[in-house]
Amino acid sequence: MQAETYDESLATTDDFFDDFYGSEEMVEIATGVKTQIYKAPAVASVFSAEQIKSMGATDIDDVLETVPGLHISRRPGGYNPIYSFRGVYEFNNAQALMLINGIPITNAYIGNRNQNWGGMPVEAIARIEVIRGPGSAVYGADAFAGVINIVTKSAKDIKQSEVAFRAGAKDTQDAWLITGGEVGDVSYSAIIEYHKTNGSDKVVEADRQTLNDLAHGTTVSHAPGAINRYAENIDFRGELNWQEFTLRAGLQKRRRGIGAGLIEALDPTSLQGSKRYNLDLTYKTQLTDELNFQAQASFFKTSQEVIRSYILFPAGFAGVYPDGFIGNPEVFEKHKRINFTSLYTGLSKHQIRVGMGYHNADLYKTRETKNFSLGPDGAPILPGSPLQDVSDTDYIFLKERDRDNQYIFIQDVWTIANDWELTAGLRYDNYSDFGSTTNPRLALVWSTSLNLSTKFLYGKAFRAPSFGDTSLINNPAQLGNPNVKPETIETTELAFDYHPRDGFGAIVNFYHYTWDDILQVRPDPPVEGAPATKTMQNFGQQSAYGTEIELNWQLHDNFKTAVNYAWSNAENETNNTEVAYVPRHQWFVQFDLKINNQLTANFKNNFVQNRQRNKEDVRGKVDDYWLADLSLRWKPKADNIEASLIVKNLFDEDAREPSPDAAGLVYMPNDLPLPGRAVYGELRYSF
Repeated sequence: MQAETYDESLATTDDFFDDFYGSEEMVEIATGVKTQIYKAPAVASVFSAEQIKSMGATDIDDVLETVPGLHISRRPGGYNPIYSFRGVYEFNNAQALMLINGIPITNAYIGNRNQNWGGMPVEAIARIEVIRGPGSAVYGADAFAGVINIVTKSAKDIKQSEVAFRAGAKDTQDAWLITGGEVGDVSYSAIIEYHKTNGSDKVVEADRQTLNDLAHGTTVSHAPGAINRYAENIDFRGELNWQEFTLRAGLQKRRRGIGAGLIEALDPTSLQGSKRYNLDLTYKTQLTDELNFQAQASFFKTSQEVIRSYILFPAGFAGVYPDGFIGNPEVFEKHKRINFTSLYTGLSKHQIRVGMGYHNADLYKTRETKNFSLGPDGAPILPGSPLQDVSDTDYIFLKERDRDNQYIFIQDVWTIANDWELTAGLRYDNYSDFGSTTNPRLALVWSTSLNLSTKFLYGKAFRAPSFGDTSLINNPAQLGNPNVKPETIETTELAFDYHPRDGFGAIVNFYHYTWDDILQVRPDPPVEGAPATKTMQNFGQQSAYGTEIELNWQLHDNFKTAVNYAWSNAENETNNTEVAYVPRHQWFVQFDLKINNQLTANFKNNFVQNRQRNKEDVRGKVDDYWLADLSLRWKPKADNIEASLIVKNLFDEDAREPSPDAAGLVYMPNDLPLPGRAVYGELRYSF
């Protein structure tokens, strides 16, 4: 390939691989610019809407659990997902960044998606892009262990309007309406989705109140009892496109049970809620043949609310709380963002992308009612007292606050030789509360042959301290610390992407990372006459190395298979032990079969193996499990009807995610049960 003909030859090769991989194999999340996945300076996975539908996914977690190196665990409160990339596990899961159309949905209170998250349905999703590894050089805070970008459907993704209904296990009901089109030179799309379920009826055999009953001679625990996974959700996504402008709007409304209890005591009556609104306007124009410009402004409003009181411990707790031990913390946030980016291709063999932006995170309201600790006047609340409102007093759990973040970045994709491409990027972030941080990335991609790409990757990322990390008060078990600094991670990777013409593809990567300044609650030095307290600190280090292998094979026009395997060796450097709760081995196997012109089948399997406990936990290793899902889709010759049968956990496996321990004290000894077999029927009508 000669230098003077490089651009033309590259275009020809790119067109061929577009045909081979399909349009879903373009990825934007790695650099902010659409790039073919085998050339992207990252290890990435991409899922199209058609792939998502064919696997029978009903929630985004059904898709994400198929990503090599990503394990989805659960926390007791709300059964919220913990997206653990490559052994990076933390209870609040602030190290995994989720974006919707490239915009973070991070809540500043804890640093995750929302304590009352409640999942996300998939019918409004055009594609999901996932990178494993750091992304702070592009996305800033919390693009730490991995980044998930959800791209919603626009008019071009909607061929026909659709109305659909799904029903099945545990009184689950789903319905949605999808429409899109054009009116003059304006295109539009609108998707509304509704979900309601009674959730899983899996039983927790013993809980935290079981231990309290033993201590106080009471019998008020709800264990053995079912977890509370009731949910009622509404989702809306809308988009308008006119000339160089795109306007998007979204709504997520959640009403849901408390899972296995907020503090691991079963709570069958409590309900939590959340309302999330987003609005963003993007202007993108081509100023010259060599220079484009984009400006974007966005607004995100989010809440974590209590619909029905959180019964932390049940009625009769300690023999002196007839209504239970009740605490109701609520937070309300607004996020305003504006950013400008530009891509310049006028320098030979260079694509230079620069940008700057501003983000204001405003936790504008907090509320709390409770029947314990200190009341609004600072006096102790006596056992048996009614709920007292400590909002807007010195005795609330967290006061209102905000922070500003300004950033600037530069990235250059440099074709240093015909088959060598170097991506170098740097982002500088300045925060009004904890200071500044700079995060680089380097990626060298070598087109080793027509069918093989080799990638050498390096990146650094940070996790910003949340408002909870810095500012929680009036809770001796967890006090904020305004002096903590960001967590950091440095990752190096070597990846091989083999993409021949014969329907077979393979990706193998090897990685190593070091995670420093981990934010953890640590005991404070004892003070005579004062109760023991714990405060957030930067403490400890974790390192890991591992490998991920992906195979995709089109064996026949009517049959294809996908297999991936991930091995991770993650170690807590503080005490030289294997990191708890994360699998050392993960397997995923999927088969897609076209039985005839009307009937298709998808069979997918997840194997999770070898999860350790914390050093102080006397229980044995967490049990391995194998979950199998089956999806059958029937589309008769009448193109406007489609029916499906979806079976999750086909073999009714007793799969469990680990319950935590508190310095060796275990509240739910038999772990957190995942749902058993669930069968759903689905009918779609297009018009």
